[in-house]
Amino acid sequence: MIDPVEALKKHSSASIPMPTVIPGNTPIYQKATDTGHRTLWVVFVIMLLSSIAFYIMAFRVPVQKRMFHILTSFITTFATLSYYAMAVGDGVGQNKISIKHTQKHFPDTLDTIYREVYWARYVDWSLTTPLLLLDLCLLAGLNGASILVAIVADVIMILTGLFAAFTVEESPKWGWYAMACIAYLVVIYQLALNGRATAKQKDSKTATFFAAIGGFTLLLWTVYPIIWGIADGSRNIDVNAEIIAYAVLDILAKPVFGFWLLFTHDNFSSSASIDGFWANGLGKEGTLRIGDDDEGA
Repeated sequence: MIDPVEALKKHSSASIPMPTVIPGNTPIYQKATDTGHRTLWVVFVIMLLSSIAFYIMAFRVPVQKRMFHILTSFITTFATLSYYAMAVGDGVGQNKISIKHTQKHFPDTLDTIYREVYWARYVDWSLTTPLLLLDLCLLAGLNGASILVAIVADVIMILTGLFAAFTVEESPKWGWYAMACIAYLVVIYQLALNGRATAKQKDSKTATFFAAIGGFTLLLWTVYPIIWGIADGSRNIDVNAEIIAYAVLDILAKPVFGFWLLFTHDNFSSSASIDGFWANGLGKEGTLRIGDDDEGA
């Protein structure tokens, strides 16, 4: 005699397979709150006021001596635009991360995290860090080849960091991160070794100043990848903490760096003076001639 209840149980268990992965809790949204938004607005104002101050300082010196002023003004100007974009919500995206939790006696669970990524920050860095490097390289007196290598390595560092921030899978993300760190080592080599050696060939004031401000910059830049690793990388800190950490670093690396560079460099008796095209434009010998070619006519 077949028990109909047992038969029904066997039929039900055979026809309905057990899921291997089941959804986890509701999606987790990691985004900035009022604290983060206020921080972005505060830094926007600081960058704006710093830019105005740098432009005023530039107009107070002859055009032949404005190179560092112009470069430094551009740094905080781009940062002003970046922080305004982030503050109004135009420079931010989301990265969807799916985390699978494997359990021994139960089906795997899947958690979905949506974390804000401020891509405007990477646009800012891709423009401002090469200018900042150019300030330091020109201060040290590096040759053109070394400057080009340093700037290209810097751009690679920023772009790979951006790719890592939007990468979903963990292994490729940390692969991009490793590439960024390698590129940063190239920047360190150019500044700490080549730059310092070149600066020592100049007067003692310039050499000492470059060692101080260059070391200050490299120290700050070393903190950036650490923040990235615990923020976008491993998500161990929230978005507000990430914004505040980057805000402090950006203020130190741009306005503070800029005022330190310009006030100190302006006090040097041998501050750089550039004539030629920078100060006077194209003269008669440098103008382009189209037509009226007497030779070979």
